[in-house]
Amino acid sequence: MKKILNDPQNYVDEMLDGLVAAHPEIYAKPAHRIITRAGEKTKGKVGIVTGGGSGHLPVFTGYVGTGLLDGCAIGNVFASPSADQMAETIRAVDAGAGVLCLYGNYGGDVMNFDMAAEMVSFEDDIRTASHAVSDDVASAPRGEMEKRRGVAGMIYAFKIAGAAAERMADLDEVARLARKASGNVVSMGMAMTPCIIPQLGKASSVIGDDEMEMGMGIHGEPGTWRGPIKPADDILDEMFDTLQADRPLGKGDRVSVLVNSLGATPHEELYILYRRLAVRLSEIGVDVVMPLVGRYATSMEMTGASLSILRLDDELEDLLAAPANCAFWRV
Repeated sequence: MKKILNDPQNYVDEMLDGLVAAHPEIYAKPAHRIITRAGEKTKGKVGIVTGGGSGHLPVFTGYVGTGLLDGCAIGNVFASPSADQMAETIRAVDAGAGVLCLYGNYGGDVMNFDMAAEMVSFEDDIRTASHAVSDDVASAPRGEMEKRRGVAGMIYAFKIAGAAAERMADLDEVARLARKASGNVVSMGMAMTPCIIPQLGKASSVIGDDEMEMGMGIHGEPGTWRGPIKPADDILDEMFDTLQADRPLGKGDRVSVLVNSLGATPHEELYILYRRLAVRLSEIGVDVVMPLVGRYATSMEMTGASLSILRLDDELEDLLAAPANCAFWRV
């Protein structure tokens, strides 16, 4: 294992200390493994919290900021935070208008957020709403959305809901818009190398030097196939065609797209993929708004990329363009 660290057991806590030290105007750490916005809460504003395992920065923690999230509960690498952590995060961000719990569709996160919501309702009389993003088309058929994982596309839900909350929309409206954004986004990824969990000191899986895996999850979950590495255009075409079959686009549609590095893949290779994506979208008459290219949802040092497509309407486009600020995404 080659990693820049001290004690692997301190990996998450030292990372959080560094994040807050580097960006004290954005992040605060009011309790162990809880990150909130720096500064005072806005009275009467809906709070938005997320939570999940470490190893995916900027997801989940990094998207705490103005026009985005209000708080995040952080677990070990690829491990859910506890229900107690989630409940404490909800309490920390509540400003009297309720709290939306917005997170990826993973069993531990769903279960613990459900328990946390019950805890704060019973103990603190805090009203909550919840939504689990499930944008990964490779993880289950369209008819089984409840089985799909939440991957990079969830950042669009963070942005849309965060913008609505910043405009002082009520909890029901913020939750509606989070679900609308989540329902309009689809994602698919591919990987060429696994990642190494610091506490384990070894790769989470094995991919041959000349192989890639289409549809692999951000924790190394099995994909749809494994075989020889394909050219970039073929990789993009397969991801795009899969998303197009799941949620077809046509002439006149407007979308935002995210070409995302899973960690080790450099920007140069992402732009090679985007080059092909731009051609495919132009061929069918689809307009692109605010494209994103970079590291927005990672899996440690995994080599690979994902493609997310958010179908827009006037309401979503307006919220997507609204001001936002965190260390990893500024609008």
